[in-house]
Amino acid sequence: MTLNKNLIRNVAIIAHVDHGKTTLVDGLLKQSHTFRENQAEMNQTLIMDSMDQEHERGITITAKQTCVYYNDYKINIIDTPGHADFSGEVERTLNMADGVLLIVDAQEGPMPQTKFVLQKALDLKLKPVVVINKIDKPAARIEEVKDEIESLFLELATDESQLNYPIYYAIAREGKAGKTTDLDDDLHVIFDAIINDIPAPDVDADASSAQLLVAALAADNYLGKYCIGKIFRGRLKKGMSVKILHGDSSKNAKIENLFVYKGLGKEEVSEAIAGDIVAISGIAEANIGDTIATGDNPEALPTIELEAPTLSIYIGPNTSPLKGREGEFTTSRQIAERLERELETNIALKIQPDGLGYKVSGRGELHLSVLIETMRREGYELEAGRPEVVYREIDGQKCEPIESLTIEVAPEFVGAVSQELGIRKADLKTQEITTTGATRFVYEISTAALIGLRNSLLTATKGTVIMSSIPSGYRPFESKYKPERNGALIAFEDGTSTAYALDAAQARGILYIPPQVPVYQGMIVGLSNKKDDLDINICREKQLTNMRTHASDGAIQLTPYTQLSLEQCLDFLLDDELLEVTPKTLRLRKRQLDPTKRKRENRA
Repeated sequence: MTLNKNLIRNVAIIAHVDHGKTTLVDGLLKQSHTFRENQAEMNQTLIMDSMDQEHERGITITAKQTCVYYNDYKINIIDTPGHADFSGEVERTLNMADGVLLIVDAQEGPMPQTKFVLQKALDLKLKPVVVINKIDKPAARIEEVKDEIESLFLELATDESQLNYPIYYAIAREGKAGKTTDLDDDLHVIFDAIINDIPAPDVDADASSAQLLVAALAADNYLGKYCIGKIFRGRLKKGMSVKILHGDSSKNAKIENLFVYKGLGKEEVSEAIAGDIVAISGIAEANIGDTIATGDNPEALPTIELEAPTLSIYIGPNTSPLKGREGEFTTSRQIAERLERELETNIALKIQPDGLGYKVSGRGELHLSVLIETMRREGYELEAGRPEVVYREIDGQKCEPIESLTIEVAPEFVGAVSQELGIRKADLKTQEITTTGATRFVYEISTAALIGLRNSLLTATKGTVIMSSIPSGYRPFESKYKPERNGALIAFEDGTSTAYALDAAQARGILYIPPQVPVYQGMIVGLSNKKDDLDINICREKQLTNMRTHASDGAIQLTPYTQLSLEQCLDFLLDDELLEVTPKTLRLRKRQLDPTKRKRENRA
């Protein structure tokens, strides 16, 4: 059957983190017979999460496109991240959709990111379809969640028609869904909802000239850079001459290859119609937000509007005494080229020169730490500073970003949470007991005070806290938040750490390194028990005599050292400290390595 725009559905899957978006896409891919029965994907989960970090962290970081066929319909599916830090991915890809499946956990209900992504969808006039997922949870509270969803729509809707949304129920993990809580054994109800409730693309398929808005970029070693987007008008053909429109400027280009999506891959076609989502090669100079158009008077589509960054971090070449030993790419020029490449696809980032390195601004700690970890795995060696808040001037007044923070903890940890948030001067907005007996807080907190909070609360609640936040605007800046932390244990000389020296040092605080690792003067090796920094010698060898030999070293019992993750290292940093990042190692250090000069600078 010949494809026309009325047989195309473009739908984005949106939700709060861990509410089941990617799992539902797994079911849609498998039950649409996209894979053969003997294909490996039929036994995989989280098929769309292709990055190593996505599998390790259990989250979606980048938006992905896929396509399934159901009856005579072609369904383009956009799987989006759930973390607020990656909301730039959501904002740019929603432009390709005509409707959204809003997934809500039957126990947790609408959470902060649910509100954020729904707000973006309603602002773009996308048709929402609600799916209440995980209804098999023992603590599921379906009726209360429906009421909460209704309240959320009443708060966010900009048009009365947006209040008429269908609700379906699902256990995505088992591939079941239904119009009621009595579920069918498959997901055909969700397929029917996409076809019947999501409108066909509102595009001009018969126009003589074509228009496509670039919403994403990809690349491979074979054809290079791909421009991905939805055709809003006309048709695009392989070999067609086009113009790239960016602001008031335009460039000539030619479509070398034209692809549509099919399953997890792409299928080359000679022609694509308005309403379809395509990938184009040969237009290397196009960037996200540009319009690819044809005709004598090509017109640009509205560019993609993004929220401003809230956090920045210094990234520059490694300057430690151990520089160049573990990384493949170590120079400022190589780091700059890598950051420029990142800007092409990660449009929520901003980059400015800053001394030897660069000030990289993004949406949050996770957004920035994922970038650093990605560069590290690619062989880059660099150093990073403490995350800093990005201030804005509003009506002539300096303002700082604030966030709405939701925390859920067991009753025994309520005191610890309240104490930590009190120290950070957060404003408590609501506090309630959930149906599971947990306490749910909603705070308003400055972005600066949010840095390092997750790790503090994980420690205070024995790893049981559930927390999430979304940007909620700006307020006049009052005073800079100063994190409270004990002093650092700092290596006094270059060398290799010894068990003998570490045995003596562990009484002074918590150690971050094991024996037999290279250290240098000014390197941070632990956290002191006291407020002030302490320089210690951890390379000292035991003096051997007739009475003291190596054999007695077996008596040394070292407490296992604390190995910090990348995020924990960034949270640890103060203004006078840096994090050395290499493919093999994370090392904390002072900016000024010489202890005499450091003390003189502190006195000044």
